[in-house]
Amino acid sequence: MRNKRNKGISALVCAGVIAGTAVLGGAAPAAARATAGQDTAASDVRDRLERIPGMTVVSVAEKEGHPLYTLTYEQPVDHRKPHGATFTQRATLWHKSTDKPTVLYTGGYTLAGGTTALTKLIDANQVSVEHRYFAESRPKGAAGDDWSKMTVEQEAADEHRLTQALRGIEQGKWLGTGASKGGMTATYHERFYPGDLDAVVAFVAPNDANNRDDSGYERFFKTVGTKECRAALNAVQREMLVRRDTLLPRFEKEAAAEGYTFDETLGSTDRAYEFAALDQVWNFWQSGAEADCATVPDAKKTGDDELWKWSKDHGFSVYRDQELGTNGTGPYYRQAATQLGWADLKFKHLDGVRHHPDIYQPNSVLPAAMRGTYNNSTIAGVDRWVQKRGQRMMFVYGENDPWSAEKFTPSRHDSYRYVVPGANHGASIAGLPAAEQKEAVATIKRWADVK
Repeated sequence: MRNKRNKGISALVCAGVIAGTAVLGGAAPAAARATAGQDTAASDVRDRLERIPGMTVVSVAEKEGHPLYTLTYEQPVDHRKPHGATFTQRATLWHKSTDKPTVLYTGGYTLAGGTTALTKLIDANQVSVEHRYFAESRPKGAAGDDWSKMTVEQEAADEHRLTQALRGIEQGKWLGTGASKGGMTATYHERFYPGDLDAVVAFVAPNDANNRDDSGYERFFKTVGTKECRAALNAVQREMLVRRDTLLPRFEKEAAAEGYTFDETLGSTDRAYEFAALDQVWNFWQSGAEADCATVPDAKKTGDDELWKWSKDHGFSVYRDQELGTNGTGPYYRQAATQLGWADLKFKHLDGVRHHPDIYQPNSVLPAAMRGTYNNSTIAGVDRWVQKRGQRMMFVYGENDPWSAEKFTPSRHDSYRYVVPGANHGASIAGLPAAEQKEAVATIKRWADVK
């Protein structure tokens, strides 16, 4: 269930920026240091942007000698009704040259900053886009509360319109990329509009094509790391619930001090505490390493203070109302509840110490108005298409990343999958063995038509 995580957001969130900005390997070409306007004056690019119907240039800054345009683009709330209600979607364009490749970077959440690894590798222009219904890219008024338009298909249509609008300016090859939920979003764009992009490079993109079958996740937690580490982590997780009577008051005191509330989503501090405990082991592997196993305390012998501190430092992340509504990560959970799916783990080692056996699902952390009913038809269809018909697609996963437990399987049409040994949710091409790294980089450069 979980990309897109910061300290306050737990494993339900798919961390969307970790892998996308990781180093692919090798330095950026010297051409990246060229001055702006090498082939097209910045003023001309701005003029062309402003002539695009619905496009507004909000501001222009300089980044590494090249103009960075902050944009808004008018999009239909419902692409099936293109002349109906609209909203403005935020985006940026970092322009170097019209004949260079362009990377379309989809963070999957709010508008992501920074330069992606892919952009650096191929010395590309970069377009970054904010996902619909996140932050400022949300319809105003009643339309913004109509979560039926928060779908994979509608966001793919957003990106299709934006890509088509900007292709008249950026005329080189276009490659899509993103990490975690961003990698999923790039994949969905490719599936529904395969003519837009010349290739896709998706990092640690989960693929829960059959939400009723979570055997891949269960298998992951039975095999990741060493037997001793798995046992120690499970014991700590169980002990956090065994000691609920003594640790819950600490949780409540700290939550009150921080101003956290749970009334609109999880409903009580007891439910919020249990949810945080359920996420501990997932979070440990998502952002940690096998070397961290040495820090796991002996659950039976450690005192309350040490158990509490270690858990807070290693995966005990708190879900709270303040981060789960319309202005936070709530839109992600809405998508997980209705289309993307989630890992419904069995937690057999926690039998007898759970108070809320049905809590571990995304509707639990959503305000009532944002909850939805799951339908896997779209994601299952994407999975089949990627396996059979996808072309020029690359998927990079981490061996020790729980999000990578259920992967996309690429087709045989110039498409590839790599697994980075020992890597977590920050897996990057730079972590691959030398031969595979060389192969992956060569493929990307071929797709981008660069040396």
